[in-house]
Amino acid sequence: MFNLNPIFIPLYLTLTLSLIVLLIYKAGIAKKLQSEVDNLKSSLDDMDEQAKLIVRTDMELNKLQEELDKKIVGLYALQRLSRIISMTLEEEQLFKRIQPEYLEDLGFEKAFGYLWDNENKRFKLTFNIGYSDTEIAVISSFINSNPSIFNNLTASDKTASSIPGENTIFSSQQLETIFRTKAFIIAPISPQQVNRGFFFAGTQDAEMVITEGDAELIKILATQLGQALENARLFEKSWISQQELEKKVISRTAELTKALEEVKIISKRKTDFVSSVSHELRTPLTSVKGYAAILLTGKLGELPHEVRERLEKINRHSDELVHMVNDLLDISRLESGKMTMKVEPCDIKELLNKAEDLLSGQLKERGLYLKNEIAPGTPLVLADKTQIERVFINLIGNAMKFTPAQGTITIQSHKTTDKQLQVDVTDTGCGIPEDMHASIFQEFFRVDNTINQGVKGSGLGLALVKHIIEAHQGKIWFNSKAGSGTTFSFTLPLAE
Repeated sequence: MFNLNPIFIPLYLTLTLSLIVLLIYKAGIAKKLQSEVDNLKSSLDDMDEQAKLIVRTDMELNKLQEELDKKIVGLYALQRLSRIISMTLEEEQLFKRIQPEYLEDLGFEKAFGYLWDNENKRFKLTFNIGYSDTEIAVISSFINSNPSIFNNLTASDKTASSIPGENTIFSSQQLETIFRTKAFIIAPISPQQVNRGFFFAGTQDAEMVITEGDAELIKILATQLGQALENARLFEKSWISQQELEKKVISRTAELTKALEEVKIISKRKTDFVSSVSHELRTPLTSVKGYAAILLTGKLGELPHEVRERLEKINRHSDELVHMVNDLLDISRLESGKMTMKVEPCDIKELLNKAEDLLSGQLKERGLYLKNEIAPGTPLVLADKTQIERVFINLIGNAMKFTPAQGTITIQSHKTTDKQLQVDVTDTGCGIPEDMHASIFQEFFRVDNTINQGVKGSGLGLALVKHIIEAHQGKIWFNSKAGSGTTFSFTLPLAE
């Protein structure tokens, strides 16, 4: 048996204790390291999950980006198509504007459109993209063999598609054998005033997933086609109506032109007749007036009182007839443009003063007041002095006939904005009934009333005034109300 030297016992104990302490320390370090390893492993697991999440998110973002890019391309294509479609009003050209490149931008390579032919009771092909004649013949046969399906579709105003979860209305076999597509969208073409139809868009790409956004784009396109189709047909109706209207206008214009020429011929004959008759009347009237004047002088012997009275009536009525004949001649000359006008700068107030002097006796006799309110320094007008004096004499004389005693006739003037002078002749008379306004300037027209029943006149004065003013490039009109007086207004060009 081994005996330990007592001298080494303390050393042995010390070493043993040291080893125990060292083991305990290393055990603590190992435990701490294990804890750190566990934490690191947990962090790595978290990072792995985050990386997986990032990858999934990135994939989803890429997918969303692809879908967004697809929608943007589709929207651009739809915008271009809408602009091109809206640029035509011809129905035949409308569907030809849908080209394959626009369809491809929308994600499809096949499309066709049909409209209901109400006359033949069947759907009629309007356009075709991506199908051969044989294929489209099969499609047309299928559609017209099942018209109720497509009529119900157009009536519902909703799309039909191969979007998962929606009623495709077609089996997979029909899609493959008839429509030659893996996925499709059908949208109704629904113009308000014309026959309805539908727009079909499809693809053979089995990997393409049709979305609600795609269906919305196709529906918008079909709606715009319907609106454009309605506009085209409305335009066609309007154009046809316009052509018919133009033909009627041309025909009516020719009739009116012919009638106008006939009126001009009749008017010229009337003017020539009046002028000729007036000239023919002048000679016997002059003779009658001359003989009456000679007899009234008493050179052929003293006349009995009764004979003198009758000769004075003959002389007075002859003057009236001469005045009427002169008015008729002047109207005829003005209508035919044969009257010579000596147009020069005139003072309108001076012309009115002359007319006032001539009529002063009649005004006094009738108990009427004439107010000349044309201000001194009124701008000069371009006119024939003699003719404008006649205008004043006729207008004032006309006012005298319709104004009772103690009444007033007022003449005023002012410049207008179109370089003309307006003259107003206003009376406080009985006025003109409204139902007679349209006839005032007609030849031989007279207004009958209690004031002028005993006053004789030819009804030519206002007609002559109108012709004179219009010959001066002016206008004449009146404002009147029964019982409230009348204002006759006319314009003359300013000399400046």
